Amino acid sequence: MRFAKRVEELPPYLFVGISRAIAAKKAEGIDVISFGIGDPDIPTPDAVLNRLETALRTPAHHRYPESEGLPEFREAVSGFYSRRFGVELDPATEAINLIGAKEGIAHASLCFIDPGDTALIPDPAYPVYEIGTMFAGGASHFVPLKAENGWLPRLDEIPTDVARAAKVLWLNYPNNPTGATATLDFFNEAVRFAKEFDIALLHDACYTEVTYDGYVAPSILQAEGARDIAMEFHSLSKTANMTGWRVGMAVGNSEMINALMRVKSNIDSGLSQAIQEMGIEALNLSTDWIHQNNEIYRKRRDRVVATLNEIGINAVAPKAGLYIWVPIPAGYTSAEFAQKLLDERNVVVTPGNGYGPAGEGYIRLSLTIPDELIDEGVSRLSGLDLG
Repeated sequence: MRFAKRVEELPPYLFVGISRAIAAKKAEGIDVISFGIGDPDIPTPDAVLNRLETALRTPAHHRYPESEGLPEFREAVSGFYSRRFGVELDPATEAINLIGAKEGIAHASLCFIDPGDTALIPDPAYPVYEIGTMFAGGASHFVPLKAENGWLPRLDEIPTDVARAAKVLWLNYPNNPTGATATLDFFNEAVRFAKEFDIALLHDACYTEVTYDGYVAPSILQAEGARDIAMEFHSLSKTANMTGWRVGMAVGNSEMINALMRVKSNIDSGLSQAIQEMGIEALNLSTDWIHQNNEIYRKRRDRVVATLNEIGINAVAPKAGLYIWVPIPAGYTSAEFAQKLLDERNVVVTPGNGYGPAGEGYIRLSLTIPDELIDEGVSRLSGLDLG
């Protein structure tokens, strides 16, 4: 049996390896604390679950959904963008639902990338930007993100010949894995760059609602001229603790949204309409609920950052996101230090090189485990010998 080259060359998904490491420890009877995967432990809000219970009894929801999503869902997305970002969208042409943002991000490459085309991919980054490009037959040109630049790409350092050949530029702020944030000035710069080189600007905005210390994250659609060239991906997974329900959306330029709809309509049958009703409820959650949810993560963030600094690891509290991104001690690779924590403390973290070559020298810790496990995890890290 011969498999497609794309499958043979496909690396294992980062978090599959983490799950297997945890399972191996558990098989030995060892209790592991995992800071590895960003999957909220806090339940989906009751109001959202109640909406599902009602929606399940609607016979129309038992049939195939439309690929672009219920009109009511797209109207709720547009209403959210209007209230939150001051961005007015046409729900009929500038919004589409997704089976989680990951699906839309992966499918987006099929809209723009032909075999041999180039995508500009940040490094480090969420792996799906690169994998989607590879599935479409394209090549990734990695744009390094560096601490000294605030983990923002230096667009002016991308070689002109590469920029001219590129079809898409991926951005992600607030950023996974680094926790970095971007200003509207940077987004304006990115839009100007994309227009100069006729590049589709694709922004993963899944963490805009997970913020701390008064920080408010912008949408790239707030940038001047963004609607001409940009599509933004969003999700309710982190905003409303709905990872398992797979509710996402893409918004922006109508031609880009239409292209994604055409791809999706030929590959999937859309998101369950009953779950879309959950999404409608989640998109209308009060800001008080979101702030209370974020306060839980803020307290966890502060505990983890304090412990890391106590043991000699330089940790800075991010203003957004669910992750702590920290440099590892000298003398280790990211994988070696992650293995040390697993072997000596039964604590799982994600090695930074899993997000790209520029992630080497870092590890990522997720804040999505219950408070008591956060406490146990930081207790295990206390007193760690970094020698």
